[in-house]
Amino acid sequence: MQEFIAFNEQRAEIYWWMSSLLARELTNEDLTEYHGDEMFTFLSGLGMTPELKEPVETFRNAINTLKTREDAQLELAADFCGLFLSTPKSGALPYASIYVGESGLLNDKPAQDMNALMEEYGIAQRKEFNEPADHIAVELDFMGNLIIQANQELDEEKREALMQAQLAFVNNMLLNWIPAFAQSCKARDDFGFYTASVNLLVAFCQLDSAFLLGEE
Repeated sequence: MQEFIAFNEQRAEIYWWMSSLLARELTNEDLTEYHGDEMFTFLSGLGMTPELKEPVETFRNAINTLKTREDAQLELAADFCGLFLSTPKSGALPYASIYVGESGLLNDKPAQDMNALMEEYGIAQRKEFNEPADHIAVELDFMGNLIIQANQELDEEKREALMQAQLAFVNNMLLNWIPAFAQSCKARDDFGFYTASVNLLVAFCQLDSAFLLGEE
């Protein structure tokens, strides 16, 4: 049971890390951490999983390239704004509604579905993050919290139900649109840091889906 809890905590931490990475522009302090030993160790651990080896290496290369990029923090912030705070035509907007909504507009059914799920599981969106509920950062934060709920559940049947809820969420609320989101990033992200980030996210979600299905 302790191994189950520890493994789930690691899964939650990865979802929360990706949520924070895609929620806001990185600061100089963030970039210092990305170049540090702790991040190197973390990525080395992820890269030991065969399914993540290639996307981790690509992401690590993007981090290393930042070291030689002039005004790296400002340029990366500009990349973030151009991709995620732009328009559907010029950017790669990080909202499920853009990719799988019926109208192609913000706050379509995926956002409504997310609001319903947050209410069902008692998981609130962070008040300071004033975005539609189907923003990628909100969805990833929700997944992390859903994992921790399973860790805290003492009833085996309820815990299993929460694991099944995670599987449904990964497949139906993340993997149904983030591969298209990754392609949109690739088409518009000249430097490639955020493309590498989202590709790593896609690979991790696919791996997590397999784990939850019992294939790993």
